[in-house]
This record gives sequence, C-alpha cells and structure tokens, in this order.
Amino acid sequence: MLSASISAITACTSGSGYEDMFQNHIDTGGASGSTTTGQQASIGDLTSFDVTVNRAALAEYENVPTGDEDYLEYADNDFSSTVTIAYDGDNATVSTADGVNITKSGGHVTVNSTAKGIKYIVSGTTSNGSLKLYSDKKYELVLNGADITNPDSSAINLQSKKRAYIVLADGTVNKLTDGTSYKNTGSEDMKGTLFAEGKLLFSGSGSLEVYANAKNGIASDDYILIRPNTNIYVKATASNGIKSNDGIAIRGGVVNIEVSGTAAKGIKTDTEVAITGGRTTIIATGGGEYDTEDQESKACAGIKDSTFTMAGGQLFIKSTGAGGKGISSNLYTGIADGEIYIITTGKQYSSNRDTSSPKGIKCDGDINIDGGSVMVRATGGEGSEGIESKKALTVNSGAVQVYAYDDAINAGKNITINGGNVFTYASNNDGIDSNGTLAINGGIVIANGTTQPEEGFDCDNNTFTVTGGTLIGIGGTSSTPSSSTCKQPVVLTSGSSLAANTCITLYDSNGSSIITYKVPRAYQQYTLLLSAAGMKQGSSYTLATGTSVNGGTEFNGYFYGSGLDVSGGTTAASLTLSSVVTSGGNTGNMGGNAWGRPF
Repeated sequence: MLSASISAITACTSGSGYEDMFQNHIDTGGASGSTTTGQQASIGDLTSFDVTVNRAALAEYENVPTGDEDYLEYADNDFSSTVTIAYDGDNATVSTADGVNITKSGGHVTVNSTAKGIKYIVSGTTSNGSLKLYSDKKYELVLNGADITNPDSSAINLQSKKRAYIVLADGTVNKLTDGTSYKNTGSEDMKGTLFAEGKLLFSGSGSLEVYANAKNGIASDDYILIRPNTNIYVKATASNGIKSNDGIAIRGGVVNIEVSGTAAKGIKTDTEVAITGGRTTIIATGGGEYDTEDQESKACAGIKDSTFTMAGGQLFIKSTGAGGKGISSNLYTGIADGEIYIITTGKQYSSNRDTSSPKGIKCDGDINIDGGSVMVRATGGEGSEGIESKKALTVNSGAVQVYAYDDAINAGKNITINGGNVFTYASNNDGIDSNGTLAINGGIVIANGTTQPEEGFDCDNNTFTVTGGTLIGIGGTSSTPSSSTCKQPVVLTSGSSLAANTCITLYDSNGSSIITYKVPRAYQQYTLLLSAAGMKQGSSYTLATGTSVNGGTEFNGYFYGSGLDVSGGTTAASLTLSSVVTSGGNTGNMGGNAWGRPF
C-alpha cells in the first residue's frame, strides 16, 4: 500500500505529494493522464510511475528444498564427469568423456550422450557457431562466459527430453544470439535462441543475455524454472521472450524481457505462470494482428497463460502496442503476495470485425486478490480497462490501485471485496463495475467514476450489498445498495460544481470526522455514496466541502487513522439516516440509474 503521513495542516484545495515505498523500482517523473474535465488527477504515483528495464542484481537468500529433482542439489544428482567446449571464432576446442560423442563443423558442435552424470562447461566466443545436444540422461550445462551467435538457427538447441540444469557461472556474462532466419533441418524443433525439448532449470549468479531475431528467446517443450540470484535478459524482435508448453516458475532472480514482434508475449505458456520471488520486468511494444486460424484479433501482452499466480517478488509490465495487455489468463488469476505494476497505453486493435482491447489484468475466469500490492494504469482509450474478470473478482486483502480510461475494475458475474485497500479512478467510465452482483464486506474501497451516466459504483440493477468497510463512491451517478441485503448504513447524496482536490468530510452530530476524502477531479454534477463502520441508522450527519486536515494517514486522498484532525468546511448537505440506505441532500439531479431505473 502506498501511504503518506501528513504532518502539516493541508487545505484540501491543492494537490499533495505521495511517498512511494517502492521508489527504487519506479520512476515517478511521468505526466498524469487527463480527465474529461481537463483537470489533472491528484492521485500520486498511480498516474506517474513508469516501468523500465532494471538489470541490477538482487541480494537473495534461497532455501533449497530437499527431495526436489528440479534442483541441482538434489541428492541423486552427481554430475562429476566433465566435458568442456571452448569456442574461439569459427572453431571450438572440446574434451570428451565415456559415453559422450562430439562432432564439429567449424564452430558448430553436436553432442550425443548416453552417459549419466555429465557436466558440460561452455565458454568462449563465436559469431558462427552453435551447440546441439542429444542426451539419454539428465545433465548439467554450465555457461562459463559463453558468447554464441548462430546466423542460421538456435544458438543452443537441446534435443533431449531430460532435465537440463542450466548454470550461469558466478561472475560471468553469457550471450546467445540466433539468426534472422532458420535453415530447415527436417523434423527437429528449433523454437528459439535457447531451445530445449525437456525442462530448463536455471540457477547460478552469473548473467545470461538472449537475443532472438527470428523466433522465441528461451523456449521449452516442457517447463521452465528460474531460481534466485540468476540474472536473465531477453530481447526478442519477432516472437515471444520466454515460452514453454508446461509452465514457467520464477522463484527468484532478475528477469528482464523486451519483445517488439507483432502480438508477441513477454512470457507465454499453455499452462501456469507462477511467480514467488525475484524481480521480473517485461516491456512489450508490438502491434496487433488478425489470426486467420483462430479467426480472432490478437495483441501483445506481458504475460499470457492459462493460470497466473503470484505469491512473492516484484512484477513490472509495460505494454504499449494496440490492444496490448499486461497479464492475460484464460482460466484463473490469483495474487497472494508480492508487488505488481502494470502500464498499458495502446488503443484498441480491430480487424475483420473483431477487436482486441487493452487491459491491465484480464482473466476469462475468476480473479482472486488475497494480498500484496497491485498498481495498474490503462490509458489507451476505449476499452482500456484496468482489471477485468469475465467471471468473479474477489479482493480479500492487499492494496489494489487502478487508473483507467474505461472501467477501472470490471467483472462479468460478481465483485466481492472483503478487505484490503482498493482505489479506482476511471477517466471516462465507471470506477467499479459489476455486470452481476456487487458485495462489499470490509476494507477501504474508493471508486471514482466520470460524469453522468457513468458511476463510482455500478452493478446495473443487480443486488448491491454493503455489510462492512469504508466506501467512497463518486461519479455522475451511482447504483443504489439493496436495503434488503445491506447491514451497514449507506448514504447517497448529490450536488454540483465540485472542484478538483476539494476535501469532503462526513461529520457526525458531535463534529467528528467519519469519512474525509480529497476528490481527485472536478465535477459539474456528482453523486456521492458513503458508508463506514461508524455510521448508525437514525443518527444525523453533515456533509461538508473544503475541509482542512492535520495528521493521520493518507491512501490516495482518503485520510484516516491515529492523529487525524479534520476541521472546517462548507455544509453541502444535512443527512439523517432514516433507513439502512438513505438518499439525502440535493438529489434532484441524480441520474436515473442511481435509483434503479434504466438509462
């Protein structure tokens, strides 16, 4: 969660700075997006953070599990028989071992092995060479200062279905480059600069640079594991950065990926991407295309998978191409911990009457957020939504902050917020939009929509339940919570001519602040929805504008917590909570949808 302690009295008619606890990884120098009123949103880092390649190493501790064969330290692994391959221009010097046969053609080396326990140590430089390896057994491949360019195909082609333990030797820089086109070698796969038929298991504190000019950067027909202290950079100009058939696990390390090909993905798998540590940065700049086989428009993405899970580490994504997405999952997205920062700037891509819309996080299934920090900015225009679930979206904990041109948060079936801090800002649509039901049971939930007919909270005419938490919704109009299901009092009021960065406060009858919020945009007409645990049915409240704040904690304009002192302001409405859902103040100019009528 981004928060700032306000130590001086602030008249809430001007912007204030925001302390960024992740300053080492975010550039806050960018300009904010514009709103429909021409005012700049005063919501801090959400409108200004940037994502750039960061190759700086991390100081990581790794708790190596016992009994896991994917780890080089597995008890049964003994790669004590060494084979060396040293490149020097158009030649290579090699050693061999029992059960290992090596052939050469200039700098192109082919290994055939039936032996167990072989460690291959690869070093040296070639601008016209390669390594192709066939092995009946799992093996260790140490890159010890290797720089291999193959102008005709993959730099390293591992034609073995066994585990490949790729070790980046400490203190070394390794570089792999493929050609701009691949020569046909029959039925064998050549899917990337570094390709393996089997599992690719990366470890070691050296670095690896992969340059892909024709196909993927790193590819496996099985799965890929990246361990702590590794440092991998991939630049792919024609296809995907890192691709696998059976999953990608990032448990640590530094991973930087840049892809610029049409509809290319930074990380792509047919199954699950699981991030539990490290720092991963992906920049995708390619445009969209129409897939004639699938008969649909497709676009670039930072991550494309069936299931995305994150339980630790940091993930930074910028997607700038038409229709581009940050994370796009087919089945499920689950975030338990870690930090996610996503920017999308591309506009919609349309071809053959089919459209791909830019999204920060998109899932065709459910999205669950159980912790961590998620920050999304999607500013490309129509269809640019921040977080979208085609089914159910649930927030149980964590900090979720979204700035979007279109809906900031959207779900097809229902949205449930049980806890955490949620802030949304839509410059041209709804702050939080459920096409089905909407339930808020806890947390701090702030939803900023644009002018009428758009809303802060929108669930059409479906059930809108409030049982707990702090709710602040503002827009041209609002869906009305359902009296039959609400357990915590809710008030709706409307007014006109509210300036950007004006502080609004709901005072109780004793003059104590129940809710204080600095509105980040100007409204000529607005509908305000407020609810908090301190509100009581039958009690009277006063809504004031232009209040001043001293102390407390701030979450994107919401002031709360110990030491908070709020005073002053001009009365905008006097409210008595006659029922669990009360409409009060100047409500004559509210949109029809706020009262359950269709547009």
